[in-house]
Amino acid sequence: MKNISREQIIRWMQTENLWWKKPHRINGQYYKMRKRAYFKPLMQLINESNIRRAVLLMGPRRVGKTVMIHHAVQQLINDGTDPGRICYLSVDHPLYNGCGLQELLDLFTAAAKVDLFNEQAYIFFDEIQYLKDWEVHLKMLVDTYPNIKFLASGSAAAALRLKSNESGAGRFTDFLLPPLTFYEYLSLLDKDSLIYPKTD
Repeated sequence: MKNISREQIIRWMQTENLWWKKPHRINGQYYKMRKRAYFKPLMQLINESNIRRAVLLMGPRRVGKTVMIHHAVQQLINDGTDPGRICYLSVDHPLYNGCGLQELLDLFTAAAKVDLFNEQAYIFFDEIQYLKDWEVHLKMLVDTYPNIKFLASGSAAAALRLKSNESGAGRFTDFLLPPLTFYEYLSLLDKDSLIYPKTD
């Protein structure tokens, strides 16, 4: 198997983070999708700066975690965050195989030229369960970088929650994204008029 160079990884990071270049916008397929009802409470956790904690976004596969992360990226950009200080990394990508979270963070600083100790930044690790001992690595990053807000997503909710409670107590905030509700389904179809309040 060929060795993967640092330059290859950085190029892929730049591909994953299209908003680093103009136009500062997420991938079109995500941009056109409507936000789920759970988006606002998730953004409240992402914008929380008084408590140093990583957000752990959990839920089954195909529930919309990656879409919600990209919507969060776009919201941060819309709210005035420098796009170069927002990094999305799909941890399960083969190019990242064998890379630890600290190494990925170092590559991000090289790719986007960001000073992570003196500048505010947002880092999104998607499908973090593919990294061995991810909870130890993530806790270390939360403790080391006070100016970074971390969000990690994962599909193995039960296992992630267990590790979150064991190793991330006080450093992780769990956010469980359930499957699409019927109410959300109607809302996404602009069929809110079909929803009536319950009467006794």
